[in-house]
Amino acid sequence: MANSKTKKNPNDMSFLDHLEDLRWHLLRATLAILIAGGIAFAMKSFIFDVIIFGPKRADFYTYDLLCRISEFFNMQESFCFNELPFRIQSRTMAGQFSAHIWTSVTAGFIIAFPYVIYQFWAFIAPGLQRTEKKSARGFIVVTSFLFFLGVLFGYYVITPLSINFLGSYTVSEVVFNDFDLSSYIGLVRASVIASGLIFELPVIIYFLTKVGLVTPEFLRTNRKYALVFILIISALITPPDIASQVIVAIPVLVLYEISIFISKFVVRKQRKKEKQKTNK
Repeated sequence: MANSKTKKNPNDMSFLDHLEDLRWHLLRATLAILIAGGIAFAMKSFIFDVIIFGPKRADFYTYDLLCRISEFFNMQESFCFNELPFRIQSRTMAGQFSAHIWTSVTAGFIIAFPYVIYQFWAFIAPGLQRTEKKSARGFIVVTSFLFFLGVLFGYYVITPLSINFLGSYTVSEVVFNDFDLSSYIGLVRASVIASGLIFELPVIIYFLTKVGLVTPEFLRTNRKYALVFILIISALITPPDIASQVIVAIPVLVLYEISIFISKFVVRKQRKKEKQKTNK
């Protein structure tokens, strides 16, 4: 493994040297995911019985909260229930073992996310200015915080809304919902990871503004189009009912407004630097 003390100057590195450097960062990130995944693999009961199958139980925190809210609006039939009318089954010989493996890898990625982001930053940092390198710690903290916030939102909001709607939906009383284990876990995984990535919107806008691809004016002017896009995304990752889509769309809209503020801050800072250079 390359020693940081003997690392070449980025300006003197060839394309192959950069690829070699990238390879080591990817290997470290992958190793961290596998180690965290190994820990998750050993905690099978907690991962599955408590986390994965938590939204399957009627006493899940989100259902209890939504039931109280629906009672306030006299809509108890929407979220108040004693049991979700479906069963989860595994229909292949290796179904449960495969679910255990891939769920552990997903959990490993979520747990190791801050280190994965650190490796990404460590790869691009040599090409940055000294002042930009100082913000490394803040970048890792903010990016990780937003990702974990998105993961929690996906788990406690999107996942139970989806499971409640899809698990209760029937075309006829003749049909009973027997969901395959991989289908159920796939829904939980997609909801959690997608939300985690969507919550990185402010970070993405920050970098797009830094390179000049996005401006605050552009974001403000296209706010109505962004609203339509956000509603489409909400419709894709939530059940096809208005209440669920609105619940998901609200925090994403808040993130969009925060992104406008961040873009404005970046542009103001850049203009200030340009003004200082001009005065010199």
